[in-house]
Amino acid sequence: MAEPATAERPQEAASREEASEDTVGLALAQIDAVRKALADSDVGQVERLVEPLHPADTADLLEALDRDERKLLLRIVGEALEAEVLTYLEPELRNAVVADIGAKTAAQLLRQLESDDALEFFEDLDEEPRAQILSLVPRTIQRLLTEGMTFPEDSAGRLMQREVVVVPSIWTVGETIDWMRNNKKQIVSDFYDLYVVDPRYKPIGKLPLSRVLRSKRPVKVSALMSEDFYPIQVTLDQEEVAYRFRQYSLLSAPVLDDAGRLVGVVTLDDIVHVIDEEAGEDLLKMGGVSESDVYSDLLRTTRSRFSWLAVNLLTAISASLVIALFEATIQEIVALAVLMPIVASMGGNAGTQTLTVAVRAIAMKDLAGRSMRRFITKELLVGLLNGVSFAVLMGVIAWLWFGDPLLGAVIATAMVINLVVAGLFGALIPIVLERFGADPAIASSVFLTTVTDVVGFFAFLGLAGLVLL
Repeated sequence: MAEPATAERPQEAASREEASEDTVGLALAQIDAVRKALADSDVGQVERLVEPLHPADTADLLEALDRDERKLLLRIVGEALEAEVLTYLEPELRNAVVADIGAKTAAQLLRQLESDDALEFFEDLDEEPRAQILSLVPRTIQRLLTEGMTFPEDSAGRLMQREVVVVPSIWTVGETIDWMRNNKKQIVSDFYDLYVVDPRYKPIGKLPLSRVLRSKRPVKVSALMSEDFYPIQVTLDQEEVAYRFRQYSLLSAPVLDDAGRLVGVVTLDDIVHVIDEEAGEDLLKMGGVSESDVYSDLLRTTRSRFSWLAVNLLTAISASLVIALFEATIQEIVALAVLMPIVASMGGNAGTQTLTVAVRAIAMKDLAGRSMRRFITKELLVGLLNGVSFAVLMGVIAWLWFGDPLLGAVIATAMVINLVVAGLFGALIPIVLERFGADPAIASSVFLTTVTDVVGFFAFLGLAGLVLL
């Protein structure tokens, strides 16, 4: 006898929930299904597959398709394309998508976005599509976009949302709630805090929305507001903005112009994006590549990597010049050619460990004053202790391998020297670069590799020439 339908429903619901958890994000099978539907010109199937997708997943789908498939998909989706999809697209693809959907459709979608999202999308476009879109949006949006572009790149002004819920200090909770209800079309859909301003539009306090909802109507907002808030200058770099959010556990922060007037607000969702973007940029810069390499053409990618490889070639030549100084020594003792890469490699790896910790500590503002000296001293000692440990191990291996205890002693001593130097310079290089205004994430690894290679080869081959010959 079959079980009643009501008995199956909880199990079916659990199955659906489990399936949903397993398919977070865009699955490869979904991409393949869309590609097949496009190839078969099955418009209905394409619409059924795309319609339930989150805007972020739709953006991933557009990025996964080739140019012809993307154009066909956008033609099929048409006006049903959600505006939020634009904000999730990789910057390198935004011009291509605007070209596919046309400036008129792009302008219509842009009008639906909040000011910060609209500006983020707009700033990545080329001059021609920018001009076309500007001519097709209302004057208020034109003003917000053109004014936003005057702020420094990667600054709070580019990051902020212009729609801010602002109330005067003389209002009551009841007046505030009534105003929000009567003007809901003019208010941003999601917000955490209200900002209390004086007659000159300068913020004097912050009022969490939850506090408003829990308070009685006759209470003045000035009695509820918190004067402990963290205003941000419109020109402040986004990394510094992210640091303040992280340091003070902020959900939002007001943005002020040079006169101290409230011009916008930065919210937590923007900061999550900034942290992810900055971390990704630093990681890519350490390898001399950029995120655009995934989407850019062959020649552009080649050119962008050439300069980095050229710098690395110079560092390799400098290490080779050191080896050339000891050419006669190497000819006399062939074992040196076998062992010397080990010294340089161990120094490079140990230095990279210190370098990684130092770059992150600088980004988190953890290295200052005594903490900096303590960090450098600690890394020196770590290099010394690891150097001694691996010196003993490698000295014994070299002795047993080549049957020469002096050779073991030479490589052991060189190992200690190079690991100590690696610890010292792995800590010092990013600190010095940061002091001179350079990005430690970009240049540190090049300098460190040069130091550890040159010192490693010079110490090992120099000691070998003194002791073994």
